[in-house]
Amino acid sequence: MLSRFARPAAATAALRRGLATTAQNNAKVAVLGASGGIGQPLSLLLKNSPMVSRLSLYDIAHTPGVAADLSHIETRANVKGFLGPEQLPECLKGCDVVVIPAGVPRKPGMTRDDLFNTNASIVATLTSACAKHCPEAMICIISNPVNSTIPITSEVFKKHGVYNPNRIFGVTTLDIVRANTFVAELKKLESFMFLLGLRSSSSKVPVIGGHAGKTIIPLISQCNPKVDFPQDQLEKLTGRIQEAGTEVVKAKAGAGSATLSMAYAGARFVFSLVDAMNGKEGVIECAFVRSEETESPYFSTPLLLGKNGIEKNLGIGKISPFEEKMVAEAMSELKASIKKGEEFAKNFK
Repeated sequence: MLSRFARPAAATAALRRGLATTAQNNAKVAVLGASGGIGQPLSLLLKNSPMVSRLSLYDIAHTPGVAADLSHIETRANVKGFLGPEQLPECLKGCDVVVIPAGVPRKPGMTRDDLFNTNASIVATLTSACAKHCPEAMICIISNPVNSTIPITSEVFKKHGVYNPNRIFGVTTLDIVRANTFVAELKKLESFMFLLGLRSSSSKVPVIGGHAGKTIIPLISQCNPKVDFPQDQLEKLTGRIQEAGTEVVKAKAGAGSATLSMAYAGARFVFSLVDAMNGKEGVIECAFVRSEETESPYFSTPLLLGKNGIEKNLGIGKISPFEEKMVAEAMSELKASIKKGEEFAKNFK
């Protein structure tokens, strides 16, 4: 039996795994929003992987140039750029995985929820096209606010009669990546960083809940290898993980949000997903999905991935009183964000 704490080696290496797999992998991947700050480095990482045989890049500007640039790289993926709504159906045709980082980035003083009005429409439009042209594809949403854009995506797929909750993912992997990094920095665990490596498809520090502020709940008590912090340090560490996106937004001083680290995290999730689709066993990632684990209808927990998406929701597991309190405190914000997304989708034409 697979232990949810066993954090298999499948995960120990998302990106390096993308560089060392067999030719049986022929994933057809589309990136919607491929010309943006996340889309370009994400597309580069995907192009670098022999797991990807076809890389379709879509945006409303500059995709022919981005595609031409990437197409010169000596890796196997065939790259093609698609420009504007009229070319979106062709971009999506036959795709196995669709990754959506499209939308406007955060600027100083903005919350992820401030992006809602613009990004909600973008996500609804793009996922509607996915529901029409690649209804069986795995849909990976990066566009913020993820706590609302995943409910939007679900409602759009329901409208088209092709909803499968096991194939729709809110990519929260950056929260896990940050938690792993910050814990290792505090403990100065060089061996821990080595263990995380480039191929970690299962979290060493699971992060549950949502993908904004206090809804981001790092489970330091489940860290593998086990670590201990004094309560004041634990609270500070938790706060840093929750506000790490704001840390980058402030550091970039209006020039953007977390794009490079998000591209890394997005690629890690896609490689894990494709690995599982190819039959690799024991692949675990956290993601924001339809869930019955809490009173919130969507919730991020460790997921065992398989050929058809989510094979098993591994749930929250045993957590500390401090973490239990965070889960309880996140509920009202989570449910409000989810409801906001659902109501938007129901009124979206």
